[in-house]
Amino acid sequence: MTVKAITTGASPSRLDSLSLTDLPDAPAPGPGEITVRLRASSLNFHDLAVVTGMIPAPQGRIPMSDGAGEVIAVGDSDTGFAVGDMALSLFFPGWQDGRDVPYAAQRMVPGDSTDGFAREAVTLPASWFTRAPKGYSAAEAATLVCAGLTAWRALFVDTQTKPGDTVLVQGTGGVSIFALQMAKAAGARVIATSSSGEKLERLRDLGADELINYKETPVWGPAALQMTGGRGVDTVVEVGGPGTLDQSMLAARVGGHIALIGVLTGVAGPVQTALLFSKNLTVQGLTVGSRAQQLDMIAALEVNGIRPVISDTFELAELADAFRHQVANKHFGKIAVAI
Repeated sequence: MTVKAITTGASPSRLDSLSLTDLPDAPAPGPGEITVRLRASSLNFHDLAVVTGMIPAPQGRIPMSDGAGEVIAVGDSDTGFAVGDMALSLFFPGWQDGRDVPYAAQRMVPGDSTDGFAREAVTLPASWFTRAPKGYSAAEAATLVCAGLTAWRALFVDTQTKPGDTVLVQGTGGVSIFALQMAKAAGARVIATSSSGEKLERLRDLGADELINYKETPVWGPAALQMTGGRGVDTVVEVGGPGTLDQSMLAARVGGHIALIGVLTGVAGPVQTALLFSKNLTVQGLTVGSRAQQLDMIAALEVNGIRPVISDTFELAELADAFRHQVANKHFGKIAVAI
């Protein structure tokens, strides 16, 4: 028996070197392991970085950090899973609990330093998975591993978003839309930015209270500040990086929190340090979260009824086209992969 998988070509990887490959079937699970028939994945910037060579990966690496599917075999009764359960992967399988990601866990990311979930089946330790939210499809569940959990940590782990707070989200990618949905569910007011008038209206439909077109208003920090009556926003979900950080600091209140998540505008740049310390800001860099945090997020999603926004779905064999769609910025929310 074999399973289909996508693998990278010669290092450094390129989109046109991704190939659909037959690999040996997943082995039977041993003690503490489960076998999962994967049904879906979803795209993240991190995955794009792997398949385009920005993050070095060896030839033959199976990409994709997100995976969801049904359990088809269990190694023993202590796994916490039963055949038929929906299992959801972890971005950091070595980070089970605790506030900070262990150093060793940073070197064990599926689709990067180890093989990921662009394949039909996998046998791994049960601790590399959590349950999925009840009622979610595999595609919906798969969007949570990286983007959903990143937004959750930005709002409810590194800071405590509460009713009446103001949160600013940037753009219409997966993290930003999850942050919008989660902030609204917590009773917060949300300011959203985008360069597209059409996408801004869709953000309004999702509950955004105030909208800023940053193409029309490139210096949008003072505009956001004015929308709060001069007080400033409590939390900024910062996905742009050096090109937007100054505007985020201008928008934030004194003592505000900036969750630094993305590098869409680059990996380095000047910072207005005087603004940073004069406003007593906290800038928290973060990469996804722990298994315990993922379980907390899942419990919250089941209570508040949030469903992921999936813009497009591609088949596994079309993974390269899915990434091209991502690069073209044609999506709104998450791009899913059916396996």
